[in-house]
Amino acid sequence: MARGGRCQKPAMGKHRKGKVKIEHHLLEGLEEYLKKLSSFSSVKSIIPGRIARQNKGIGSKGLFLKYETPTGYKLLYKNGTSVQEIFVVCDREKFLEEFKATFLNP
Repeated sequence: MARGGRCQKPAMGKHRKGKVKIEHHLLEGLEEYLKKLSSFSSVKSIIPGRIARQNKGIGSKGLFLKYETPTGYKLLYKNGTSVQEIFVVCDREKFLEEFKATFLNP
């Protein structure tokens, strides 16, 4: 127990859950998308990044392809009021095909 009788959450350590490297907390609803991304044969590793608040309030929700990186892609997951970066290490050409087939043409 912490001071004042409140329980403290244990510190979030770095660990892997399959292809997903957990270094940060995950926004609500993101885990479902990470499972789908993990199933792609082109994906070697997924690294969820920082969480930021959006000033706009409620905006678009879902997973968005942001830009290409030297090792894959940077994605953004938006849940309305917050946004989380996701870095995907992958075969870029094959990933793009799988991403489009899964998220753009469900």
